Amino acid sequence: MKKLLLIIVIIALSGVQAFAGPVLKLGSTTSTENSGLFDYLLPIFKQQTGITVHVIAVGTGAAIELGKRGDVDAVLCHAKSLELQAVKEGYFVDRHDVMYNDFIVVGPPNDPARIAQASSALEAMKRIAQSGQLFVSRGDHSGTDIKEKSLWKQLGLMPKGAAYMEASQGMGGTLRIASEKRAYTLTDRGTFLSMQDKLDLKILYQGDPALFNQYGVMAVNPQKHNFVRFKAAETFVKWMISLDGQATIAKYKDRHGNVLFFPNAK
Repeated sequence: MKKLLLIIVIIALSGVQAFAGPVLKLGSTTSTENSGLFDYLLPIFKQQTGITVHVIAVGTGAAIELGKRGDVDAVLCHAKSLELQAVKEGYFVDRHDVMYNDFIVVGPPNDPARIAQASSALEAMKRIAQSGQLFVSRGDHSGTDIKEKSLWKQLGLMPKGAAYMEASQGMGGTLRIASEKRAYTLTDRGTFLSMQDKLDLKILYQGDPALFNQYGVMAVNPQKHNFVRFKAAETFVKWMISLDGQATIAKYKDRHGNVLFFPNAK
């Protein structure tokens, strides 16, 4: 009798899974998650394809590692050099540019380091470093963290000691810490705009082409990991770069009417 009940339960659970339709595990950045994009985008994707997407939001570096290990089926992130390297190494296939926004430098409204008067992103970062004001870094090998570190490297200078704090958190958590400590930080525009009503921070530097922020999407190579879900990953990539997917991204705005991401798939 117990064996019969067990068999019935297994069959019932299998039926639920089958009824639920295909599932895709997506590794992505905290910036896309914190911005609210997925809450808007994924129900539309599911309606059109029947595929349910489960998002694991981490830093870009961690998202790529999840894909390398086969813990996710596709990745959407924003560190193009890392993405292309992972494709070259054979871990991913079908990588495409999908959308962009930009990085901005935010900080306390009174701007004690006077970065609003800077003529470039590097000068803005230099003013922060030389002022002794606190800079909060994500410190998590995310796309934002990689961009920040590249700016310090180009500058040959960065804040020292107590003036530099690594949050080791996602973009939302890093922004909250910067707000509480009246500090500066580098952020993607989308996450900041989606949270700005809850932060005591102001956009103080923006507009340098060096702060361009490209997002890419790619599927895990099925030859590395024999996924039964590769079809779903392939469908997601194709939809994101399709006319429907790109139009859906373009329509997403925050509650103030700001466009947070601009589609640019080719």
